[in-house]
Amino acid sequence: MKFARRVEQLPPYLFVEISRKIAEKRAKGEKVISFAIGDPDIPTPSNIVKRLCQAAHDPKNHRYPETDGLPELRRVIADWYRKRFEVSLDPDKEVLPLIGSKEGIGHAALCFLDPGDVALVPDPGYPVYSIGTMLVGGQPYYMPLLEQNDFLPDLDGVPFDVVRRAKVMWINYPNNPTGAVAEPEFFEKAIHFAKKHGLAILHDGPYSDVTYDDYKPISFLQIPGARDVGIEFHSCSKTYNMTGWRIGMAVGNAEMINALMRVKSNLDSGVFQAVQYAAIEALTGPQNCIAEHNAIYQRRRDKLVAVLNDLGLSFRPPRAGLYIWARVPEGYTSVSFTSRLLDETAVAVTPGTGYGPNGEGYVRLSLTLPDADLEEGVARLKAWRESSRATPVKQTKRS
Repeated sequence: MKFARRVEQLPPYLFVEISRKIAEKRAKGEKVISFAIGDPDIPTPSNIVKRLCQAAHDPKNHRYPETDGLPELRRVIADWYRKRFEVSLDPDKEVLPLIGSKEGIGHAALCFLDPGDVALVPDPGYPVYSIGTMLVGGQPYYMPLLEQNDFLPDLDGVPFDVVRRAKVMWINYPNNPTGAVAEPEFFEKAIHFAKKHGLAILHDGPYSDVTYDDYKPISFLQIPGARDVGIEFHSCSKTYNMTGWRIGMAVGNAEMINALMRVKSNLDSGVFQAVQYAAIEALTGPQNCIAEHNAIYQRRRDKLVAVLNDLGLSFRPPRAGLYIWARVPEGYTSVSFTSRLLDETAVAVTPGTGYGPNGEGYVRLSLTLPDADLEEGVARLKAWRESSRATPVKQTKRS
């Protein structure tokens, strides 16, 4: 049996490999504390669950949904963007519900890239940006996100011969995995760059409402000119702890939204309508859950920050997102540090190289594990640091 070259060349999806290694240890009877995967442990708010149950009992929701979603959901998404970001959207032309934002991100490459075309993708970055590019025969050009540049890409540093072949540019703030944030000045520069070179901007913004220390990220679409060149992907997954529900949205430039809708209409059958009604409840119902969840994540962040400092990892406490991106102590690589932690403490973190070559020297730790597990993980890390097995390192935390 022969498979397509695109499949043969695919690397294993990062979290599948991590899950396999964790499963092996658990099969041996070891309890693994995993900081590896960003899947919120806090339950979906009960009012959203209740609305799903109600809608699921209605036979009209058992049939095929429309690709472009319920008109009511599109209106609610547009209204949410207006209230949250002061961005006005046409719900019939500039809003498209998705089967989770990952689905839309994966399908986006089919809208813009022909074989040989280039997509500018952040490095480190969410793997689907580059994987989607490769699946359609495109070529990812990795824009380094360097600590000295506050993990923002140097747009002026992209070679001209690359830019002239590029069709799209991916950006993602608040950023996964680095936790970096972007101010309006960066988005303005990105829009100017896109207009100058005829690029489409695809902004991934699912962490805009997972924030700390009173920080409030903006939407890329708030910047003048953004809708001329781009769309934004968002999701209920992180804001309302609905990762398994698979409901997200793409909003922005009407022509780009239409292209994505046409691709989707030929490849999927839309979002289960009961889930759409649950999303309506999430976006229109009580919003106090967001602050409550963020307070939990911030408490976890602060506990983890203290022990990571003792371990000698260099990092910037994030103002948004669900992750801490930390430089490993001198003498380690991302993988060697990850492996040693897992072997000696049964604590799992994600090696930075899983997000691209410029992730070397870093690990990512998620804040989405139950408090009891986090406390045990912190205790294990402290004990490891104090044991003779841990190499003494100098404290290098930076603010």
